[in-house]
Amino acid sequence: MNIEPYIAQLLYRYQCVTIPGFGAFLTEIQSAQLIESSNSFFPPKKVISFNANIKNNDGLLANHIAQAEKTSYEYAISAIQYEVFNWKKSLQDTGLFSIKNVGNFSLNIDNSLIFTPYDQTNYLTNSFGLSAFVSPMVKREIFEQKIEALEQEEVIEFIPVRRTASAYLKYAAIFVLGIGLTAAVAYPIYQQQIASETTLVEQSVQKQVQHKIQEATFFIENPVPAVTLTIKEEKMSYHIMAGAFRDERNAEKIFKKLSNQGYKARRIPMNKYGLYPVLYGSYATFAEAEKARQEIKKTDNPDAWVLIESL
Repeated sequence: MNIEPYIAQLLYRYQCVTIPGFGAFLTEIQSAQLIESSNSFFPPKKVISFNANIKNNDGLLANHIAQAEKTSYEYAISAIQYEVFNWKKSLQDTGLFSIKNVGNFSLNIDNSLIFTPYDQTNYLTNSFGLSAFVSPMVKREIFEQKIEALEQEEVIEFIPVRRTASAYLKYAAIFVLGIGLTAAVAYPIYQQQIASETTLVEQSVQKQVQHKIQEATFFIENPVPAVTLTIKEEKMSYHIMAGAFRDERNAEKIFKKLSNQGYKARRIPMNKYGLYPVLYGSYATFAEAEKARQEIKKTDNPDAWVLIESL
C-alpha cells in the first residue's frame, strides 16, 4: 500500500502528521511575501518541516488510511510499518528517497537525516487558487525622455489679433454689473434674516433642554436595572498531548500519574478514532504551549507534541 497520498491529504487539514517509527511532518503558516529585487509576489502558504524525534503513534494517519481503504486499523498500522521499512532500506542503499508532493530525504556525511520540502504544493487551503507571479518593472525613463524632447522643441509664439468689440458687449457688461450690485445688497439682508431665525430656534431648544434637565433631576420614573457583567472565559485551544490510548484504563493510569507529578493533566472524551487522549495541560496561546512542551520534552517525555483544537 502506498501511504504517500494520505500523508499529503492530512497536511492540508492538520498542523502535525506523524508517521509512527519514522518521524513527524510539522507545518507553519508563512505570510505573503514580496521580493522587490525580482518584482515577485508569493501568496501565504504552509511551510513544511520534519522532526525525527516525534515517532509515537497518535492514530491519525492509521485511522485515515483505514477509513479511506475501508480496512481495519491493525492492517493500516502494518502497511505503515512496511512502508517505513522500505524508506529506511532505501536510505541505507542509496542515501536518498522522496515522498511525492511532500519532499526529499537524504543522509549527510554524519549519517543524519536531511529533509528538503517541495515548493510546488501549497497546503494552506485559504490560499487555494493563488499562485506566485512576477510583475514587470514600470519603466519611467522613456516618458521622461519624451518630456525633455518636448521641452527642447522650438516654442511657437502666438500674437493675439485685436478686434473691435461689438456694441452688444457693452450692454451685457452693464447688465452683469447690475446683477452684482443687487446681490451685494440683498445677500447681507438674507444673512441677517437667517441669523435671527437661528437665534430663535436655539433659544427654544435651550428652554426645552433646561426643562428636561429639571425633570430628570427631581423625578426618576424608571430606575435603570442592575447590570450583570459576564466575564468570558479565555479559550484554551493549545494542548500538550501525552498520548492517546485504545484502552481507557491505560489512559486513566497516565492521567493519575501526571496529576501526581504536578501537571494540570486532563482527559478528553474518546475521539473519532476510538482512542482516549490524555493531556499534560491546556494553554491560551501557542507560545505558552510551546514553552511548556520544551520543558516536558527535557524532563519527562521527548515525544510530547502540541494539539491545536477548541475543546
